[in-house]
Amino acid sequence: MVLVRLRTLLRNRIHAVLADHGHDRPGGCWSGPGRAWLACLELPAVSRELAGDDLALIDALQGRIDRLDWEIHQRARSGPRARVLTQLPGVGPFTALVILAEVGDVSRFGSARKLASWAGLTPTVRGSDRVARYGHISKQGSVWLRWVLCEAAQTAKRPPQFAPGFQAIARRRGKKIATTAVARKLATRAWHLLTNAEHAAAPQPAAPQPAAPQPAVPQPAAPRPRSTN
Repeated sequence: MVLVRLRTLLRNRIHAVLADHGHDRPGGCWSGPGRAWLACLELPAVSRELAGDDLALIDALQGRIDRLDWEIHQRARSGPRARVLTQLPGVGPFTALVILAEVGDVSRFGSARKLASWAGLTPTVRGSDRVARYGHISKQGSVWLRWVLCEAAQTAKRPPQFAPGFQAIARRRGKKIATTAVARKLATRAWHLLTNAEHAAAPQPAAPQPAAPQPAVPQPAAPRPRSTN
């Protein structure tokens, strides 16, 4: 993730250099045609050197990003719990592994709401014994879990299973709160998926064996009557 952010920073700096001289290419400068277009631009020597150095750093980062991305996919593919989580919209291999790393043993959360609360995605409640006022989310608990679920919600809010609820909340309370609500639903569904997977993987108790038949106890022979002769 840090490497991807650094790559984005370098790309933005190249865009800024080009914008200073009135150049822009909506398709980007990172593929073959984009690199060729960039090489043909007339730029001052300092700007040309800066853009070239940033491109060299991007190339060096890209190899490591590709290798780590391959390792992430391999780990997610080999883990049954990760494969289960990727059924959720917006949850890819990286997101699934972050969820698993943060959640750990899902059985320590007694309910889906407890997991969502631990992620800081449930609203705070204030009020008296008669009136309850719900505020913003608590933002307590796992920062990484909350972040990765909110990132996944940016994609999950578009499919039909989440879109109607997202749009309804967005009209009433805004898109930011609606996206947080989708992240909370993702946490809830992740809890159910992991709990079901854990139950399915648990060893089933062995069926009781039928009791072995008891050997027949021989009955003592009846005594013979004594002769009177």
